[in-house]
Amino acid sequence: MPYKKLHIEVANRVAYILLDAGSRFNKLSITTIRELKRAFSQVEEDATANVIVLSGYPGESFAVGADIGQMVNFSPNDAFHFAELGQSLFEQIESSSKPVIGALNGITMGGGCDLSMACDIRIAAESLQIAHPGARLGIITGFCGTRKLPRIVGKNLAREIFMTSDIFSAEDALRMGLVERVCGKDAFWFEVVKFAEKVATHPLASISASKRLLNSAEDTDLRTGCLLERETATHINALQNLHP
Repeated sequence: MPYKKLHIEVANRVAYILLDAGSRFNKLSITTIRELKRAFSQVEEDATANVIVLSGYPGESFAVGADIGQMVNFSPNDAFHFAELGQSLFEQIESSSKPVIGALNGITMGGGCDLSMACDIRIAAESLQIAHPGARLGIITGFCGTRKLPRIVGKNLAREIFMTSDIFSAEDALRMGLVERVCGKDAFWFEVVKFAEKVATHPLASISASKRLLNSAEDTDLRTGCLLERETATHINALQNLHP
């Protein structure tokens, strides 16, 4: 079945999921979220790809959050299932065996910010505008943003982001730790591809294990985490005929 809101490209062991709503803004509508779930399932099974890049490149936006036009007609039950759908997508991204790079090419708002936080690494174009405008709109995210943002930038900055609805620049996001690097407009996609292809050269077993261990670090006490690492290292090193 063809995609309506995105397309997929695979090159040099990197799968690119590129949002393309056909307009200036990539809205996270029900259709878009369902297509993203299908796309991530597809590239997860693609043995030719070790890394996934998610972006709205070359458009103006990464993702601008939920489709408000849909939300105004939601019943409480509809709203619950929409939040459930979005959370299932983000859980799918986080549990993917492959590293997911969020290439934030431009406007990243609300649920789009939440979507970026599901990615393992975030690379921003200098044109990035990122915000959580829910307070201004009288709504609140249901996509786990209030849980994940404090873990990335700290509670104080998360409060500022959520309560002011201010729009932050790429440099602001870098300062806060919301993105890992910022690239100039002309170099952005070149740097994204270069970075993704570098990671993709490594054996999938090792980068997948690292992702799994790092993602569980905050939810696991130190002793348990060290035991998990030891068992994982023993298994992975045995696959490579190495000794721990």
